[in-house]
Amino acid sequence: MYKKLSTLLTILTLFTACQSSQDSVEDNSIKKKQPNVQEITVSREPEVFTLKPETPIVSEVYATFNLTTDLSHLSENQKKMIPILIETSKIMDSLFWLQSYGDKKTLLSSISDDNLRRLVDINYGPWDRLNGDKPLVNSQKEKSLGANFYPKGMTKEEFDSTSDNNKSSLYTILKRNNKGKLITEFYHEAYSEHLEKASKLLLEAALLADDNGFKNYLTLRAQALIDDEFKASDMAWMDMKTNAIDFVVGPIETYEDQLYGYKAAYEAYVLIKDKSWSKKLAKFSALLPILQKDLPIEEEYKTETPGTDSDLNAYDVLYYAGHSNAGSKTIAINLPNDETVQLAKGSRRLQLKNAMQAKFDKILIPISEVLVSPDQRKHITFPAFFGNTMFHEVAHGLGIKNTINGKGTVRTALKQFASAQEEGKADILGLYMVEKLYQMGELTEGQIMDNYVTFMAGIFRSVRFGSSSAHGIANMLRFNYFAKQSAFNFDEKTGYYSVNPEKMSTAIKSLSKKILTLQGNGDYDGVKKWVDEQGKVSPQLKAALDRLTKIPVDIVFNQGVEYLNLK
Repeated sequence: MYKKLSTLLTILTLFTACQSSQDSVEDNSIKKKQPNVQEITVSREPEVFTLKPETPIVSEVYATFNLTTDLSHLSENQKKMIPILIETSKIMDSLFWLQSYGDKKTLLSSISDDNLRRLVDINYGPWDRLNGDKPLVNSQKEKSLGANFYPKGMTKEEFDSTSDNNKSSLYTILKRNNKGKLITEFYHEAYSEHLEKASKLLLEAALLADDNGFKNYLTLRAQALIDDEFKASDMAWMDMKTNAIDFVVGPIETYEDQLYGYKAAYEAYVLIKDKSWSKKLAKFSALLPILQKDLPIEEEYKTETPGTDSDLNAYDVLYYAGHSNAGSKTIAINLPNDETVQLAKGSRRLQLKNAMQAKFDKILIPISEVLVSPDQRKHITFPAFFGNTMFHEVAHGLGIKNTINGKGTVRTALKQFASAQEEGKADILGLYMVEKLYQMGELTEGQIMDNYVTFMAGIFRSVRFGSSSAHGIANMLRFNYFAKQSAFNFDEKTGYYSVNPEKMSTAIKSLSKKILTLQGNGDYDGVKKWVDEQGKVSPQLKAALDRLTKIPVDIVFNQGVEYLNLK
């Protein structure tokens, strides 16, 4: 996967100006702080980079895929709307650069090597997101765990001792004033110029919307971008049922903040609904309350009632931007993240079918041919891959959002480990749901062994995303757990892995209980110990993964209006 490059990178000196912060769901009632006229922005100290002797080759790490789909069924207004949504997405892309690194233009223009410039562009900075955020160039500095959400040099002790009520907000950045004191600034203040442009574009798109629900959402989202009040637009997004186009936009996921997991990053997806596939999925959300009651854990951990207004739909993606486009690519979405909206209305699960098919064809099948026992490869199917991914998203609605012992939300109690634990919960409860639905007769196509073996192969795929990814950590924990329970077996003579179906079923139940207990108890220390001990790739698994060097780790997109048949 790695080859020597003969070209040396020009030494460059960079300053990064923008940093960011946010307003947590629990803090929505807090009065927003007005900017201090004495605030100053602390830029990154000069960094000197030189090219590593070995650098990943883009084509060996990423398989290229064109994002397109059939748009012939759209109205003329809908076709006119798509370029506007893509333009808005590009603004989200620029904002994520500011949050994750800083000045994109200065960085990329300073790199003379084409391959390295492309890698840095894909990773939104000079750190390899698929390799534990290791520097892509020689640098004395590792990537800041807090990205640009917090000032450089800020300690956790300093953060904890700060009395500002907005410091844990999803939508604020922290910075220092001219006295060195930590202060907060809301996104709509810090990024006002970008956000005002994006807001105007959304209002322009709303005028072209044929669907009243979509029009209402775009209008409310336009306002949310410039005041950081997202609940009304989240509720409106949940009410949309018949729109052919969908648009996910704003500061959403908190994975980029690896210091605390508090701060939301900007991203966007432009989506076209696949009505044929969506029709097949419509019935499953209604089963969530029944599945919640049957979870393999004590009653106090399943008292919350999942919203029954959730829906499942399949989409083709036309454009990824910002956080969603950084490093490993999302193939399914479960939103909104606001716990109050989830409890009131449930959530929407969006399966990104064309991106999912690309990963299955270009990565999962080749991996299975190297690592999975030949007699079990017949069980690796796209319907099982689609189903496992879909029920992962559905399972985000199961379990518990608030701790049972007064420690607040699970997200707040588990801090930087919350995202990885939530992804692990969704993975394992999704597979638990598949088992239950087969038993209930709600799933009739295929067999549970298809889901088991495809699930194992899927771990080999996503564990390669590395320890900087919440999904990667979740996969490491789960793989090691299943291996210890003999649910996954390794044949040292052949080098192949296989699934033991009986032990797999038992391990699914026990791991579900373990994760739900840690979440419900808000057991930060217990989670940290588990991650420290088991959140790593074992020597055996590393040796297996080393055999996959000729298989891309993930996909990268050719995308934009030029790849769409729009006149």
